[in-house]
Amino acid sequence: MKVTFENPDKVNGLMTITVEEADFKENVEKTLKNYRKKANVPGFRPGQVPMGLIKRQVGTSVKVDEINKLVGQEIYKYVQENKIQMLGEPMPSEKQQPVDVEKDAPYTFVFDIAVAPEFEIKLSGHDKVDYYTIKVDDKLIDQQVDMYASRGGHYDKVDSYQENDMLKGDLRELDAEGNTKAEGITVEGAVMLPNYIKVDDQKKLFDGCKLGDIITFNPKKAYPENLGEISSLLKVSREEAENIDADFSYQITEISRYVKADVNQDLFDQVFGKDAVKDEKEFRERVADTLKAQFAVDSDFKFIQDLRAHCEKKVGELTYPDALLKRIMLNNNKDKGEDFVEKNYEMSIKELTWHLIKEQLVAANNIKVEDADVKEAAKEAARAQFAQYGMNNVPDEYLENYAQDMLKKKEYVDNLVDRSIDRKLTEVLKNVVKLNPKEATLDEFNKMMEAK
Repeated sequence: MKVTFENPDKVNGLMTITVEEADFKENVEKTLKNYRKKANVPGFRPGQVPMGLIKRQVGTSVKVDEINKLVGQEIYKYVQENKIQMLGEPMPSEKQQPVDVEKDAPYTFVFDIAVAPEFEIKLSGHDKVDYYTIKVDDKLIDQQVDMYASRGGHYDKVDSYQENDMLKGDLRELDAEGNTKAEGITVEGAVMLPNYIKVDDQKKLFDGCKLGDIITFNPKKAYPENLGEISSLLKVSREEAENIDADFSYQITEISRYVKADVNQDLFDQVFGKDAVKDEKEFRERVADTLKAQFAVDSDFKFIQDLRAHCEKKVGELTYPDALLKRIMLNNNKDKGEDFVEKNYEMSIKELTWHLIKEQLVAANNIKVEDADVKEAAKEAARAQFAQYGMNNVPDEYLENYAQDMLKKKEYVDNLVDRSIDRKLTEVLKNVVKLNPKEATLDEFNKMMEAK
């Protein structure tokens, strides 16, 4: 077998592979013998089918399969041994001449190879990158404490309605004269949240109502564009709900008001665990620490984004084999067509450039991701998800189980590996470049992230 590689412009490679009979003959014969052992041909006992018949039936397809396998292996072997940074998959070249495998070897195969542009990125203390810290002030702490109090609250039964209260009552369909309709729709214990009614004149019907009051309203008018809400309230199908235009009476049997939890020891225990916090001052300090830890992740994320922009500017515009990469992209998105490729190519190249930069930075700083790193990333993701619901003291065994479930799914694992790389890269590079410390309020920080 002979392999040659041409790369005159450094990014468009042309690989030519010449395959001789001896390169594949032994494997073809071996495969045909295995096929003969299993072949079930009428008139012949298993394993006794003449080899000539086997070759006539499957000889060509076996030969093609073995040649394709051999060529594929040789391409990747050559790429690895010669340290060619190939982008995407090899593509059959337009210079490829027809190959007739019915004739004897040699056979020649020609492939277009997209090669990554050559560049070098080095970072040092001369590189200055912003590092934003989000200011944790009393306003943020108050908001977080209020959120914990809201999540830890409860419902009280009350006698009169205020905004955001929840009502329970009996619904009865009315006829044209306003009387209860015989065999009409009746729902006992129907739950309503008048504050979610979108139409003001229907919503105002519930203002100041009390236990025992009977309100007459029209569900179709109250929820004009929400058949799902009407269907759920009246316990009917969406199709039935579409044809209901009648007024309904609603007799209030219960009014519930959500009351936030008091900021006391019960709330402290609920948020941080039994007796972990003793008083409100300590509670607020722990809340501040929790926020700082959460915001540190955001700060690191922005740092890596700012570092990316810095590196992209430092590297400058790179030359890519655009025509070939578009062919590869189209081949990977056959169902989406050329319009998709044209619309997304520029962004794809931008992401590819960052990927190549990051590869160099990872190698230069000897960053390796172990299984333990991926598992820790999964636990961090689980911890962050629980924290969104105010659960900050989740036992480690629950985090462990949650992480194990994530690691069973490949789509999660790939993402967790990327997270692990970014996290390690961030920690290392914060000590390589010169940080330019900056402080921002949460609103200012979010606006900066939205602008990106």
